[in-house]
Amino acid sequence: MTQKKTFKGIKITSENKCGFCDGAKCCAYITEQLETPRSMHDFDHLLWQISHENIRIYKDDEGWYLLVERTCLHLQKDGRCGIYDERPHVCRQHSNDYCEFDAPAEEGFDLYFHDFDQLTTYCKKRFKGWGKRFVKFEKEYE
Repeated sequence: MTQKKTFKGIKITSENKCGFCDGAKCCAYITEQLETPRSMHDFDHLLWQISHENIRIYKDDEGWYLLVERTCLHLQKDGRCGIYDERPHVCRQHSNDYCEFDAPAEEGFDLYFHDFDQLTTYCKKRFKGWGKRFVKFEKEYE
């Protein structure tokens, strides 16, 4: 995608875009694809995960993801990679043709859960017997 943005008269392109990004957004989180949650057990497990600091959960057109908001240890103060020549393959695959600089990733999410309460509200709507799940779980494990 060709950039049409400018900053102080400088055309922003894929080649120079990272220099304009405030806080190296692509280096401030990791994601891991999850198996699609279907059961109350699956969603209860997601509640455990999202109960931890800096954990978010989202669903987009490719599936469900765990999002961990943690900055890369190799990110330097100037926003550049401190291990650029030795960076992992996943970093090398990253393209900034269209990235968080252009639009927040959240715009592409079908579902986004920022915290325990948001996910709990969703679970209560999705499962009629959500409030009685622990009784059901006990019977399943007898």
